[in-house]
Amino acid sequence: MTPATVLVVDDSATKRYLLVSWLTRAGFTIVEAETGGEALRKLAEDNIEADLVVLDVRLPDMSGFEVCERIKGDKRYGALPVIHVSAHAVDVADRAQGLNRGADAYLVEPIEPDELIATAQAVLRYYRARQRAELLAERMVRLAETTLAINSASTLPALLEAAAAGATAIFGGPVVVVAETSEGESLAAAGSPSAVRKWTVPGHNVAVGSLVRTDDVADWNVVAWPDGESVAVAAARLRIDRPPVYVAVSGSSQTPGFPVLRQLSQAVAAAVEAQRSFDEEHRIAVTLQRSLLQSKLPDVPGIELAVRYEPAGAQTEVGGDFYELTVLDGKLLVAIGDVAGHSLHAATVMAELRHAVRAYAVEGHPPGAVLELANRFMRTVLPADSATLCLFTLDPATGRIRMASAGHLPPLLHVDGEVSFLSPRGVLLGLDAPKRAELELELPPGGTLVLYTDGLIERRDVDIDEGLRALAACAAEVGPDLDAFCSRLLTSLAGSREQADDIAVVALRRTA
Repeated sequence: MTPATVLVVDDSATKRYLLVSWLTRAGFTIVEAETGGEALRKLAEDNIEADLVVLDVRLPDMSGFEVCERIKGDKRYGALPVIHVSAHAVDVADRAQGLNRGADAYLVEPIEPDELIATAQAVLRYYRARQRAELLAERMVRLAETTLAINSASTLPALLEAAAAGATAIFGGPVVVVAETSEGESLAAAGSPSAVRKWTVPGHNVAVGSLVRTDDVADWNVVAWPDGESVAVAAARLRIDRPPVYVAVSGSSQTPGFPVLRQLSQAVAAAVEAQRSFDEEHRIAVTLQRSLLQSKLPDVPGIELAVRYEPAGAQTEVGGDFYELTVLDGKLLVAIGDVAGHSLHAATVMAELRHAVRAYAVEGHPPGAVLELANRFMRTVLPADSATLCLFTLDPATGRIRMASAGHLPPLLHVDGEVSFLSPRGVLLGLDAPKRAELELELPPGGTLVLYTDGLIERRDVDIDEGLRALAACAAEVGPDLDAFCSRLLTSLAGSREQADDIAVVALRRTA
């Protein structure tokens, strides 16, 4: 039998001495109490963890039946087994009452030592089996909660932190969870609360599949382990071309026949694989998106230029935001647009539209005519798609601007410390609509013009006018460095939230 602690409750010193002697010789640790109240107080003490109560039926302060009921009704130790012993309440009605009110066994005196020991061991076997079943059920519930948490994580470090927190809730004690990023960097979430750091597991050959092994604490010195403790390590590897995932916990937390640690490592490995695939796809998508955008800005005397493009943070697919800056016949052509949707198709439409706009502009058409030609192109070649577009030409010598817009957000103008929004009107591209009107203005020396896509200011739960007001407040001061100004716009307006849409920003300033 596994060592156990027995609380013996009897007001008779002689009978209590006999019971304690028999149980002690059988290897049990004994705690004594003379009354029901004393027994309940000792059970409530944190330093006493009884595994069994041997309880006399007749006690001076309350009956053993009442003590048993109060034990079974307390959620802290309600599963604790109770054996009634009695020299007086010996008839069938007494025994039935004791069992009906919660006792697990009922012994009538005179009691033989072997009978008492055998009954105690039988009751404890059931109690330990119930403990194991309850522990397994609790761990399986927490395993399900942990699996949900790790699959809800948006980044690999957050996934590892969720896995470490879940493993701590399941097993307790020190925990280490290790996985590699898609770039091959090994990260470990260790401690409680867990912190993610760079750390590599000492070399082990792990085949495809999962295993649980016992390691020395020296191999897992990323955290402090209790003295004399070993480390139970579950390793899971889904593919031969992928590195394994490790979950390490205290060896003493493991129960034979409970594969919870292995199941946790498998769940973490599956979530890490999904996250790695997500990260790889996102990196490929962003690389593709950036390759479709303009890589070098033109050098225009008298004009400062700055651009920013930020892909959606929670989006693996490429988007349709784009910009174009080029010099044609001595004038600067500036365009910014947004194709509806987030997909490879949207990026393809974006590339076609951008090249079409540039081709029509090269032919010498003014902005309004370029929009009409681009709209005809989309309705003919891409009838199922739509896009917004704002473009203008700027004469660097005079600051003269000729602008047209197809449903795009209003450009922001900053002149002499004053901020305003221009209002070129026009329906988005892809629809049969009247001709888009042109807007003409002059950008004075020192004036700054900012074009942007909706990812900079739009929020799903906030009116767009609030986003425009926030942009105007942020652009009240431009500063001498236009690149720093663009970075400040992104940080102030989009840096504190999960970015759900692509962002493109084009800023230009006419120098003195």
